[in-house]
Amino acid sequence: MSNKFLIGLWDHEEVFVHAAEHLHHDGVAIHETLTPFPVHGLEHALGYRDSRLHTAGFFFGATGTTLALTLMSWVMTTNYPINFGGKPYWPLPSFIPITFELTVLFASVGMVLTYCVRNRLFPGYVPRIYDKRTTDDRFAFVFDIEGKDESEVAKLRALCNEQGAVEVKTKIFSDNESLHDS
Repeated sequence: MSNKFLIGLWDHEEVFVHAAEHLHHDGVAIHETLTPFPVHGLEHALGYRDSRLHTAGFFFGATGTTLALTLMSWVMTTNYPINFGGKPYWPLPSFIPITFELTVLFASVGMVLTYCVRNRLFPGYVPRIYDKRTTDDRFAFVFDIEGKDESEVAKLRALCNEQGAVEVKTKIFSDNESLHDS
């Protein structure tokens, strides 16, 4: 895991999105993008593809549907068949409410868990704080500079300044996560 980062800070949303377009066009690898609020168009400026979370939701929902229909069919026809006043052993229309509820339950819980695992949002995880102002009024790009020589870092620093960064700084995390700024 990297411990040395270059952080470019911007103070205006439009300038930040414009900088994102230029950095993406120049092929600069961005480690993290931090904003105090959702920025419209930032994902397109960075060249991100659409999320596949909806596909995971479909598969979780299909699993819930299959489980509900399989379990109720097995119970009603094989495990415990009861004649309810001459009604059929496999009353499919009566399975609809439970099937719907299990489909929604599996899809929603599965998507939440997938989101949390994908974004490393699990109990006990302490994220790295690159700059506290990104929760208030600053926009930031974080670049991993571990193992890069000074000329590459200087070039990256100059590129951030050209694109309107109000501050560019280096942050080093030690093994015990204490912070050093320079």
